[in-house]
Amino acid sequence: MTMTDTIESDNDVIAWEPGEYTIERSRLRRLMARMRVPRLADLYPVVAEDPERYWQHVLADLDLMWHRPFDRVWDLSRGKAWPRWFPGAGFNYVTSALERYARGTDRDRIAVIWEGDDESIRRLTFGELDALTNRFANALQSLGVNKGDRVGIFLPMLPETVAVTLACGKLGATYVPLFSGYGDEAIVSRLDDCDASVLITADGFERRGKRVPMKDVADRALARLPGVAKCLVIQRLDGSCDWNPDRDTWWHDLEPTAAPEFDALSTAADDPYMILYTSGTTGRPKGSVHIHAGFPIKAAHDLAYCFDVQDDDTLFWLTDLGWMMGPWLIAGGLTLGATIVLLEGTPDHPGPDRLWKMVERHRVTTLGLAPTAIRALMPHGEAIVEATDRSSLRALGSTGETWNPDPWWWFFEVVGEGRCPIINYSGGTETSGGIVSGFTISPMKPCSFAGPVPGMVADVVDEAGEPIRSGVGELVLREPWVGMTNGLWRDPVRYEETYWSRFHFFFIDWEYSEIYTDGYWYIRGRSDDTLKVAGKRIGPAEVESAAVA
Repeated sequence: MTMTDTIESDNDVIAWEPGEYTIERSRLRRLMARMRVPRLADLYPVVAEDPERYWQHVLADLDLMWHRPFDRVWDLSRGKAWPRWFPGAGFNYVTSALERYARGTDRDRIAVIWEGDDESIRRLTFGELDALTNRFANALQSLGVNKGDRVGIFLPMLPETVAVTLACGKLGATYVPLFSGYGDEAIVSRLDDCDASVLITADGFERRGKRVPMKDVADRALARLPGVAKCLVIQRLDGSCDWNPDRDTWWHDLEPTAAPEFDALSTAADDPYMILYTSGTTGRPKGSVHIHAGFPIKAAHDLAYCFDVQDDDTLFWLTDLGWMMGPWLIAGGLTLGATIVLLEGTPDHPGPDRLWKMVERHRVTTLGLAPTAIRALMPHGEAIVEATDRSSLRALGSTGETWNPDPWWWFFEVVGEGRCPIINYSGGTETSGGIVSGFTISPMKPCSFAGPVPGMVADVVDEAGEPIRSGVGELVLREPWVGMTNGLWRDPVRYEETYWSRFHFFFIDWEYSEIYTDGYWYIRGRSDDTLKVAGKRIGPAEVESAAVA
């Protein structure tokens, strides 16, 4: 069995095609009409010929709020690896993601829906989220956080988690998201690397009904981080944890006196807003630097044009803040005016029907997850899924790993009732989102991608860097794009060696990929996570396909 064999039986099957309503509703269709491009296939050469012009159309269509307007998308005088983004422009993404809704007619519309591990529910309107964000911004400022400072965020998915990320943006500070399941070593390596001065954490949280002592982990890390002078603690549980009065501050002690007003600072478009560390699958963790006019715009772009998310949508992506999909959900979903849904716990607690009940309770329109979640939930059967009302669903999303056919079909036919497209979406920490994707206006084949995300001049090349079709090669990008990492934190040499040295001025994503003659794309797994046996490459998807066969 080769990688191609894992889906050979399905690669000629059109599983889904868009209907008239889906096409008419599509934001991507409207963008193409603005550009006078009749078909998606015609968009790719237009983008490749003049990618900067494409992004100018996108920014007009997204109608973002700029403090100072831009004249150019980029200045490439330092080369494609080091664009200068929106020279002279002023942009703070929180103005577009929150303030324009909270301070207008949308202030009473729901921005965030949260479910705790115990199925408790909280909802915040845009106005309430803005007030909470402003209180956090004022509180952080009182702790000494200023523009350019790095702030670690080690929290479960809470409404406060959304607010503190936005508060850092308002202040012009740079936040560092940390996976809620990290041990102290992972926290130390990241916060030491970026010279963080403040950590925001919680006393703990619940996972499958059991207490997770988050503050204890933070304390062990902070004992090795003398540069982190302050720790702001949100009480999620009963407040029982060790305490350092010189360093630690309870959020509930600051909240009553923190003013609910704060205007986002006028940051430069290329000011950093987040350092997103990789998982370390290709060596020690790398700190991807993301700017205000980068990651948030790319997230909004992909949600708008791949998933067709609009301001009447309710978007639920099963994620943690420490995975790039957490910041992506927050920045992208809110920028589009959508309602975002957070889950603190796990998809199988208190029962394996948790996700499907959440879809029913909150009328979720777009549900996203990793294929692993479907593989874990499939053995519980179809009946518990079919017992819930999923009629609100319009699109399904998946990312994080490759599909194998059986789970893909189960997600499509059982969860999506055969009427919702699975928007297969693949990119990375360094890309701020997708390189290849499905689209709500494109026919869908199992486990496939319809093509590159618009704006991404992607290709598949062989070991010599030459384009390859109907064969497995490396996924690369030939041109810069809005959302591209602005280097690695204080490590320009490593950035160039990792992403730009193998092929001449190609951004290399280390993904084995394939383009079929019918135009569909497939990801076969990471090229650094693949075995070659008897001349044939074997990746994780093949192992998983064998395991569930």
